[in-house]
This record gives sequence, C-alpha cells and structure tokens, in this order.
Amino acid sequence: MERVVTFGELMLRLSPEGYERIVQADRFNVEYGGGEANVAVSLANFGIDAYFVTKIPDGEIGQAAVNSLRRYGVDINGIVRGGDRLGIYFLEKGASQRPSKVIYDRAHSAIAEASPSEFDWDTIFNGACWFHFTGITPALSDSAAESCLNAVKAAKNHGLTVSCDLNYRKKLWSREKASKIMNELCGYVDVLIANEEDASDVFGIRSDGTSVTSGVVNTEGYKDVARKLTDRFGFKCVAITLRTSLSASDNKWAAMLYDGKDFYLSKNYNVHIVDRVGGGDSFGAGLIYSLIKGKSPQDTVEFAAAASCLKHSIEGDYNMVSVNEVEKLAEGDGSGRVQR
Repeated sequence: MERVVTFGELMLRLSPEGYERIVQADRFNVEYGGGEANVAVSLANFGIDAYFVTKIPDGEIGQAAVNSLRRYGVDINGIVRGGDRLGIYFLEKGASQRPSKVIYDRAHSAIAEASPSEFDWDTIFNGACWFHFTGITPALSDSAAESCLNAVKAAKNHGLTVSCDLNYRKKLWSREKASKIMNELCGYVDVLIANEEDASDVFGIRSDGTSVTSGVVNTEGYKDVARKLTDRFGFKCVAITLRTSLSASDNKWAAMLYDGKDFYLSKNYNVHIVDRVGGGDSFGAGLIYSLIKGKSPQDTVEFAAAASCLKHSIEGDYNMVSVNEVEKLAEGDGSGRVQR
C-alpha cells in the first residue's frame, strides 16, 4: 500500500448550531480538523496508507482529537504527545450574502511550540512515497517553519514526492514573511496547489482579469500564473482551484492542472454549500491520490475537483466520500438522485 505522510496542526473546531452567529449561540458543536489532517483522512478513505505527524497534548481533549483520526484509519504513530494545549478555531457558517467567519485560538499550541528535534524524519519517511504540507504549518511559529524545512529536505533525500498547498492565512502571518519562508520551502516542492488568491498573496503572481470579491475568475489568466510559478520553482505540476463565489451559499467550482507542457481544466460544478471548510484539502487529497495511482492529467484534475465538490455537501472538516462516489461524479453523474 502507498504511504503518504502529512504534517501539520490538528485543531478542535467549535461551531454554533446551523447558521447561528457566534454572538447568539448558547452551545457549540465539537469537531476536529486541520489542513494536513483533512488530507490524511481523505486519503485513508480512498484506501491510501495515510500517516499524520503532529504534536498533541496529553489529556482527554488531545486523545479525542487523536481518536477522530484513528476512527477513519489514519496512522497516528507519528504523533508526538506533549505541550500545553490543542489549538482551537471557531467557525461561524455564512449564508447568502453573509460570509463565513473563522476565529483562531491557537497561539502557543503544542505543535506551534514543538521543537524541530522532536520529529525524526528519517524514521518517519521509511517506506513512504509522498510528503504533504500546507503553508499554514510554517505560519504557526519559527520552530514550525524550521520543522517544515527539515521535513522537505529529508523527504527529498529519501526520494519522496513533495506537495504543498500554499493556503495563505493573513491571520497567521504577513505576506512578507510568507513570501520569504515559502520561497525557500517551495524549492523542495514537486506539486504545488493554490487557489485564486494564494499565488498573488505569497509570490506576487497575479491573474489579470480576476476579481475574487465580485465573482470574476479569468481562467486564461491563471494559465499564465501556473507558467510563472513553474518557471520560478521548477514544479512538476501546478494545480489551481477556481472558485467563483456567487454568495456564501452558492459557488461555481472548477480546477486547472498544468504539467509543465499542457493545461487541463475540470468540469465546472454549481455547488450549494453545506460546509466549505476543508474543500481545498479534499481537492489536494484527490490530486495526490490520482497522481499516485497514475491517472492521466485530465482524469487527475477531474477526480480532484469532484472530490472537493462533494466535500462542500458534508458537515465538518473531513471529507467522508469513497473513490467510487468521486469517480461517479467525475464521470458526469451529478444528479443527486436517491440511490436505492
């Protein structure tokens, strides 16, 4: 079985019921999630040996977080135990023209304060074929950024394919610091994943004719973005998700893949959103799965886009879908009719 290692923060997610606002809520739903953990769960559901690395505090809350991964078959033997707290984020789901809102309470979390020496990457990468991280993890702290750098260097020494989802988070670090650190890390990356804004925020590479706030996405402009990213870093491929936000409740969703020679565009889906958090992570997992399985570039972008489309219909961070369900949608069965 193919082994994929992911590295990042697993957090406690607290959300008001339904579409209540935080200021009116008197109870919160408890779930767990985080960029690289979401990818690991998706891959485990696809039948991949997913190995998640992080640091989580001892105690009942930390154990509950670990159990949320174990439940879906993620290998948790790479988790270091210790530290003072688990990071928390509050999610207020948007509706219609009111946007969703995320509030972080993750300062001084166990993974943010973990020492780089706590992760034995040579042992972790034994038997692995792929390493995945996101731009969220090095944004947590200088030590987390150092751990990421150690990881990508070790991954390349072990001959692993390295993928990165840029995932710029302005609430975690500045564009200047993100650019400095991600420029170094991306020198070790083979497969880059980005959205409409990431390349602009982190590297200053923009798509002409695109306005995210007004819902205008210029696909041709993103071809130029993919070329420029590949020229700068030598990526084997660049995948860009293309979200047209009509409102918080309804989006158009598609993706593009560039393999250094040709461009491949997925179907464009009309998505009515149940929960969009983890949508990009489910795309990344679909991409990794497809590339590991040797799918054609067109089939790869179709599978990844379909996996992410389905995630928008599922509560929580984790994408609870099978390979068969994704392939049916990728092949054109998007009617949503009852299956009996």
